[in-house]
Amino acid sequence: MRRRTFLMSMAGGLFTLVAGVGTWLTVAPPDLLKLGDSYAAKMVCSSLFVAGRNASEVLADDVQAPGHPLLRFIRVSVDEQRKTVTARMFGFAAPGHAIFRDGLGCSNVTDGAFAAFPGNRSLRRRSVEPDTTQPWPDGGALVADAGVQALIEDDQRAGPGLRGLVVIRGGRIIAERYGRGFYASTPLLGWSMTKTVTAALIGLRVRDGQMALDKADLLPQWRNDERSRITLSDLLGMQSGLGFNESYGSVTDATRMLFLENDMAAYAASKTLDTAPGTQFSYSSGTSVILSRLWMNSFASPREALTFPRASLFRPLGMSSAILEPDAHGTFVGSSYMYATARDWGRFALFLLQDGVWNNEPILPPDYVRLMRTATSASNGRFGSGQVWMKTGPEAQGFPSDAYWMRGHDGQSILLVPSMKLAVVRLGLTPRLMGYDDSALHRDIIAALAKPQP
Repeated sequence: MRRRTFLMSMAGGLFTLVAGVGTWLTVAPPDLLKLGDSYAAKMVCSSLFVAGRNASEVLADDVQAPGHPLLRFIRVSVDEQRKTVTARMFGFAAPGHAIFRDGLGCSNVTDGAFAAFPGNRSLRRRSVEPDTTQPWPDGGALVADAGVQALIEDDQRAGPGLRGLVVIRGGRIIAERYGRGFYASTPLLGWSMTKTVTAALIGLRVRDGQMALDKADLLPQWRNDERSRITLSDLLGMQSGLGFNESYGSVTDATRMLFLENDMAAYAASKTLDTAPGTQFSYSSGTSVILSRLWMNSFASPREALTFPRASLFRPLGMSSAILEPDAHGTFVGSSYMYATARDWGRFALFLLQDGVWNNEPILPPDYVRLMRTATSASNGRFGSGQVWMKTGPEAQGFPSDAYWMRGHDGQSILLVPSMKLAVVRLGLTPRLMGYDDSALHRDIIAALAKPQP
């Protein structure tokens, strides 16, 4: 009898504990669980509705396989009619939401705002099928280089998790490769390569006389403190002095901003100064989102700002696949969220190789691209003045002196060498822990193209 009473008490206690934990996870889940669900919802939403991939495969391959062990307990539900994705830890806890809008891609929306969030504006884009009789970039025909193609077919050089690889020389694609299940028509996420696109958009507003690189006193909330000294150039060169934890894998400034904040720019702008503006390099996705807010503020209306990237950059360059995604507040996430096919990323690279000129028409201000790739003193030569990367010291061996890079999370990169009219676009899912370094690929391509032709 005592044993039975004891077992019943134990069972009751266990039930109470499980119920208590369940209630806690439902009512007040930890931020780490909310972060995981919001990340999963966003990745599945964009991969499904922007890139046309399978939701279950994206959850398994892109979210769960390379990520935190807790991500394996996430389940997602897709509403095809509303074009929304909701992810829940253990199938019930800490729901994270993302919603798709045509022409704008997907945005995370926090729980309370999600229920009332409208499908609202639609910026429909016209998909253009390339003319396969015309050479790229005007059409889809390639000018193959068998030697370079053989180089990129080597799996060790191309790296694990490859999804798209395009080599451009003299304005033409000379080699191209895709991973299994990915094609020339598949839009791929550039992650932090988006930062360089943001710098180009600011260049367009400088061209229009609506922004100035030396302007300070940039935001009303900075007006009464030392942050009013931050200039647009400081932000572009990642030397604003604002504190921002760019670590990943847990709840940090970067991950909180990207997945738990409806207004990312306001969150980033709320940070205080760690150092005096212009004196210390500190890589920050928050900085790039603030830059997006600033160029969007230069327009009279939000509608004008939302249509600007497509009308003034993507359409002139023929980047019909490109989608720059905003947050729930309506600010483009200029640090991280641009999708485009490998060929369209290549069009942007070619645009930079041509110093901001397309079809003999200047689009960016004269010398603006040169300024973008001019190293800042605060970074000791590692980072350019317009959201690009350089190599210095022993790392630079084997690269022309004018080489620079666009780089993004999980192995996204574009090498640009203006003196060789060369760009190498690599997109994939290659977490840093895999140990892959694209330098060997880039050096081998440079060496092969530098050899005299027989």
